[in-house]
Amino acid sequence: MKTIDRFLKYISIETESNEKNDAQTPSTDTQWELARVLVEELKELGIEDAHTNEFCTVYAHIPATPGYEDQIPFGFMAHIDTVPNGKGIKPRLIEHYDGEDVVLESGVKICVKEHPHLPSLKGRTLVVTDGTTILGADDKAGVAVIMSMCERIVKENIPHGRICIAFTPDEEIGTGVDKFDLKEFDATFAVTVDGGAENCIEAECFNAASAKVKAEGVETHPGSAKNIMVNAVKILAEFTQLLPKEEIPEKTEDREGFYHLLEMSGDVEHASASYILRDFEKESQEKRKQMMRELCEKLNEKYGREVLTLEIKDSYYNMYEVVKQYPELLKNIEKAIENTGMTPEYLPIRGGTDGCRLSFEGLPCPNLGAGAYGFHGFHEHCTVEGLENSVNMMLELVKLYAVCGR
Repeated sequence: MKTIDRFLKYISIETESNEKNDAQTPSTDTQWELARVLVEELKELGIEDAHTNEFCTVYAHIPATPGYEDQIPFGFMAHIDTVPNGKGIKPRLIEHYDGEDVVLESGVKICVKEHPHLPSLKGRTLVVTDGTTILGADDKAGVAVIMSMCERIVKENIPHGRICIAFTPDEEIGTGVDKFDLKEFDATFAVTVDGGAENCIEAECFNAASAKVKAEGVETHPGSAKNIMVNAVKILAEFTQLLPKEEIPEKTEDREGFYHLLEMSGDVEHASASYILRDFEKESQEKRKQMMRELCEKLNEKYGREVLTLEIKDSYYNMYEVVKQYPELLKNIEKAIENTGMTPEYLPIRGGTDGCRLSFEGLPCPNLGAGAYGFHGFHEHCTVEGLENSVNMMLELVKLYAVCGR
């Protein structure tokens, strides 16, 4: 099956995860359908141990080619869930794309100004939506690439060491590897295929934390509220206004960190706000946490009591702290990209992947691209050629680890 056909099949299956149900794994029952499809397809390829566990994670292994059993077991991972707006996707293929702005059926425009890589895709077959949903390339492009890689390994009898495959649920809500079984996966090194351009290596990511701020006010009749009423919503608004105004997602790029207000709700008496904090440097991230603590203290002092409480939790850390200890892993990835006729490009992830957490749990796991862009919005797109380039690059990585020894 062609990779594009796999991709179109997978995006037709709804797999939105639900952050409000993150105590359950998977967070939505719909993810089971794609997991079962993948197991069935893997078994059809002769990969006998393919299965899902009770948490909707797909595990499979391609045994080493006879004579290659001593080579390093290498893993490939992608996630099956998507963000919301991933139901009823209507893909459109634009052959011989001209590299210019694209107007979708809904009127939504994918502009070169906002997506400067578009001219580099000129001449390819561009895959977009009708502009009312996401495309689902995050990360069904990665799923399709890994599945096509498996098919070619088996059908073309490509010599290889032990290949470890996993597809995880709920990556988009940060719980995808909460119950991941490293022993069952059984890889020495791995990559997640969950990125952008097919020549990119993402070996570093944000240090990430979440923050919950709660405000307790005093409710009273507004007609007699003077010197009595304390408005909890206004206190939270004041807290947000005291954060650095330039350090927000809308005004940062590259290696710049930020504070991001996700949600605010409440009334005069009780209110709460959720934030995420991101920074590539651990020291800078700690300063962000400390600023939030100091602002809470400042406002509590201003109002003469504890009107604000703060809870901060770390989510994941910059994987480069681990990955940099294995330069041979990065060199092999670079060589695989070069062997496919592309130039490797290192880019920091302004986000995270399952590999961030797994790296700190003992599995060095940088992220590679599947030729997709514009994630999490109606502008999401990929190309047929990009998917195939990614497949070829993964196969080159397999071949390298078939001969690199321990």
